[in-house]
Amino acid sequence: MKPDTLLVTGGAGFIGSALVRHLINDTEHTVINIDALTYAGNLSSLGDAQTDPRHIHVDINICDRQAIADTIAKYKPTKVLHLAAESHVDRSIDGPEEFIQTNIVGTFNLLEESLAYWKSMDKTAAADFRFLHISTDEVFGSLGETGLFSESTPYDPRSPYSASKASSDMLVRAWYHTYDMPVLITNCSNNYGEYQYPEKLIPVIILRALAGQDIPVYGDGGAIRDWLYVGDHVSGILKALEKGVPGETYNIGTNNERSTVEMVEAVCAVLDAKRPLNQGSYADQLVFVTDRPGHDRRYAIDASKIKKELGWEPSKSFDEAIDQTVSWYLNNLEWCTEVTDGAATLERIGTRK
Repeated sequence: MKPDTLLVTGGAGFIGSALVRHLINDTEHTVINIDALTYAGNLSSLGDAQTDPRHIHVDINICDRQAIADTIAKYKPTKVLHLAAESHVDRSIDGPEEFIQTNIVGTFNLLEESLAYWKSMDKTAAADFRFLHISTDEVFGSLGETGLFSESTPYDPRSPYSASKASSDMLVRAWYHTYDMPVLITNCSNNYGEYQYPEKLIPVIILRALAGQDIPVYGDGGAIRDWLYVGDHVSGILKALEKGVPGETYNIGTNNERSTVEMVEAVCAVLDAKRPLNQGSYADQLVFVTDRPGHDRRYAIDASKIKKELGWEPSKSFDEAIDQTVSWYLNNLEWCTEVTDGAATLERIGTRK
């Protein structure tokens, strides 16, 4: 891709920071990074990219429409990649209002200001413009023991989080069909990797295991997710941005299905090898706790469309990526303490009924 000025929302979050690091370190693009630096957004997640002159952080909230309009007018991006979102299911159970505001109203604001900007462009720039909305497989609901989510799977969200993301997806589609705006959507499976905020499963396993604490597993531990390394997700996002057809949706996943128990065992096996206990395994700390309200049983992605039509393939095997992820956390425990204000092992949330 030729050098562009890319507006990235949520670029200090987990997936967003992985995207920004790649764009700054491995391309010639300029990145306008809109991030309000809420609890899960941290500029330290950008590493050296934070201070690169091609990275510009704009500390605004996407719920502030005028601030979005001013930022677009000032920096005149050639493309928009929308990742800003409230994303933790358990938090959405306890406090859904923020998810409605950020994920739905914020997306509406960004669509409206991007549409007005796109309409003001000359024909050449308008033809190159794209609005890429990054979403989740959770919008599809829960699978049975067989089958995969495809781009044509009907939406059936079950949590406030997934309902808000489904709503934002529908808004993006509507702006394509109603206003001909050149939008794209990607729906990904569960991400893991470096710099993930420590309330998510894999860092929770690592931090609680190292602290000698119980590793809580919801229900019977049989909930299955398709696990996607964040670096491979980033390459899929950029493949969709570069080659995707406006109006189309692309699922990104790697067919790495693991139950929660299997994921705990996989992470603990790496910990056992890299930082062994005097006796036993870290997996001995696993305990079963009351299940999450409305917990979806299984997600699994059919990524054949993005592979066949855009030529995307993941670069790492599950074992390689898990080993790399655990190693990163072992070498960066101070980052976990920093971003959680010292509370490196987080208590359970998401129990409201």
